[in-house]
Amino acid sequence: MAKSLREFRYMTFDVVGTLIDFEGGIKDCLASIAAEAGAAVDGEKALTFYRKARYSPEALRFPDDLERVYMVIASDIGLPAEPRYGKRLRDSAASWKGFPDSAEALARLARRYKLIAMTNAQRWAYEHFADALGRPFHAAFTTDDTGTEKPDPAFFQQVFAFVEGEGGRKEDILHVAQSQYHDIGVSRRLGLTNCWIQRRHAQPGYGGTIEPESFTQPDYHFTSLAELADAVEREKAA
Repeated sequence: MAKSLREFRYMTFDVVGTLIDFEGGIKDCLASIAAEAGAAVDGEKALTFYRKARYSPEALRFPDDLERVYMVIASDIGLPAEPRYGKRLRDSAASWKGFPDSAEALARLARRYKLIAMTNAQRWAYEHFADALGRPFHAAFTTDDTGTEKPDPAFFQQVFAFVEGEGGRKEDILHVAQSQYHDIGVSRRLGLTNCWIQRRHAQPGYGGTIEPESFTQPDYHFTSLAELADAVEREKAA
């Protein structure tokens, strides 16, 4: 059985896809480009092409890579392959919104735990995301800070070292994420207790996130961050 939620001191969070609605942000930006170009775009279809383009050997750091991605997928989704639109997609990351429950749930969780952001996004984008979420984090690790991206275990090891520097242990961490590929599978292999936030529970497929080779059964499973915060509060009251 999973440890009691009361036993953790830290919660580590994937940000893009778990707390920030990057799929909605991408679809909204592509829709605005389509409207300007007198075209139409299928958002879910676009995410499929996005996923294939994003996870390629030519990929750059995210979200700067969105300029390249746009130029790769534009013709496939019926949009003009113009660099100015690629730059618009990249820049749109600065205005991506949190899921409706993210900021409030994080504020509740921060009353009990030290929250640590772990994002494959670059630091410039993370700062915008942190603003949108109410800046609830005790610490943050970006791809610029770590020099790598999840699911590379080296990313997690740097977070472990930080926690140990504060007198904590890996066992004190609950890792919270929506991506089976980037987070849930590797966190299990590294011995972390994990919590899967299944943001796409009402939609088929993996959307803009790469599909894992195999599914990892999480220790905790919720369809929203609010449900996790509610579960913590129920345990506290018990």
